[in-house]
Amino acid sequence: MLQLVVSSDKRRAERLSIDNELGIKTPVVLDARVVTGSGGGPDKTILNSPRFLEPLGYRMFCAYLTPPDDPGYSEIIRKAEQYSAPLITIPDRGPWDWQVVRRLRRLCQAKQVTIWHGHDYKSNLLGLLLRRFHPMRLVTTVHGWVRHTRRTPLYYRLDRWCLPRYERVFCVSEDLQAECLAAGVAPERCELLENAIDVSEYKRQRTITEAKTLLGLPTSGKLIGSVGRLSAEKGFENLIRALADLLTRGHDLHLLIVGEGDDRPRLESMLATLQLQSRVHLVGWQADVRPYFEAMDIFALSSLREGLPNVVLEAMALGVPVVATRVAGVPRLLSQGRIGSLVEPGDIRGLAEAIQELLRNPGLRAEYATSGRETIHSRYSFSRRIQRLAQAYDRLLRDPLCH
Repeated sequence: MLQLVVSSDKRRAERLSIDNELGIKTPVVLDARVVTGSGGGPDKTILNSPRFLEPLGYRMFCAYLTPPDDPGYSEIIRKAEQYSAPLITIPDRGPWDWQVVRRLRRLCQAKQVTIWHGHDYKSNLLGLLLRRFHPMRLVTTVHGWVRHTRRTPLYYRLDRWCLPRYERVFCVSEDLQAECLAAGVAPERCELLENAIDVSEYKRQRTITEAKTLLGLPTSGKLIGSVGRLSAEKGFENLIRALADLLTRGHDLHLLIVGEGDDRPRLESMLATLQLQSRVHLVGWQADVRPYFEAMDIFALSSLREGLPNVVLEAMALGVPVVATRVAGVPRLLSQGRIGSLVEPGDIRGLAEAIQELLRNPGLRAEYATSGRETIHSRYSFSRRIQRLAQAYDRLLRDPLCH
């Protein structure tokens, strides 16, 4: 870590020296994102980035478009304060609120934005529009459309129109990169940039038993855990049915699900029907999920659709053995050795079998825990990801401005 800091400081000093000679100001990056409620995995990346980018010679602001008086947005504010991220809130009253354009135009001009970094279809559209008024470079990160609603097809079409017009398109998984290339993004503009974890933040502080006791969870038997929004694409219904299967086989198990969402009533009804209320703990949204990860004997991802989920990286960083569905970037992550078990999306029996294998084999659990931590530190640390991002920005700024 010290070596990375020293090299970052040296790199920044060299860059600033050259920029000063040429009369160039420090490049300003504006990351724009539309969010409702407390946000999700992308926000951990966005809000944590400014303090890592600054030593590399870039000044970054986070512009969040959010409905006025959204009570869940207070969590975004809390995260920004935690990471000392410069957060700028833009009230957004919907698709016909043209005040958003006016405010963002003024913001880009006031901050002298050099690079616009979009994170969704609306911020991508806005970037293309605003560049007409303020010259800036356009980049975006594709996180994937995993939550399907009646408007998703429209959003997807808009994104497919926007992406080929961006100068750099970063994708968090190989399947998203393939989709972007199929949508017409030029290969030289499309880069794989996977999610990553701040390893200094995700260090185990407690044993499994200590964490269970702290959270008031049963200390007998094993605890299967998962984290995510309570919505259909997360496949929690399948995870609950896999638990029911394992209980009939005689395993002493509890299931912990951390998260909130529209699917809660349906899941609660399902638990009542299966008489699993005492075995499944829906603890809702939590500001700090680390103690919950620490309490898990096994982490299970049952998603039907994903990008490269941060929750899998977080579980691995904290030494929790992982069972996950074969979606998006997860196979690439878990196929780099004996790191975790993969099952097909929607395969309830396969999910139960993979969990049972770990329950019966403590040596394999220990191996997954150790190799998972090592993989995060060597390949998925946040500092390494930001260095790659800064290098991509460097290359972009050396290229002629594209329109």
